Amino acid sequence: MAGVLQCVPYAREVSGIDIQGNARTWWSQAEGRYERGHEPKVGAVLAFRATGSMPYGHVAVVAKVVDERRVMLNHANWSSPGQIERNALAEDVSAAGDWSEVRVWYAPIGKLGLRPNPTFGFIYNQAPGASEAEDAFAKAFADIASADEPEADAPKLALAR
Repeated sequence: MAGVLQCVPYAREVSGIDIQGNARTWWSQAEGRYERGHEPKVGAVLAFRATGSMPYGHVAVVAKVVDERRVMLNHANWSSPGQIERNALAEDVSAAGDWSEVRVWYAPIGKLGLRPNPTFGFIYNQAPGASEAEDAFAKAFADIASADEPEADAPKLALAR
């Protein structure tokens, strides 16, 4: 019998961020591997802290930035077990406006959830220190190089950092 879809494999597949383990560990695992910050960007993963009601944390992918305090998220296993939700509203309710606390759309009540949820911040699918253009080029090139063509035909390129 197949298990219920969890937020982690969904976020990993949608974002391309290759981190394993419970959502509560993603922020620390991302250190040194991926850029992290407190500004929402499309494709970034919002990493939620573990709480009593959410002991494994949660991860969700930013689908759209609405404004400086609201985003639309794509995520799984939030409103009901295994359910994928697309374009679910999340609102920064932190006093500092730093996305350290959010309220997220909760389908059973048809509005933002009542409790604020603490977050670590956003994990971006780029290496630390890399510009977005360099990182996009490196990823595109890696996809080309790993295609089903003979390796001898794939050019080798190293980006200077």
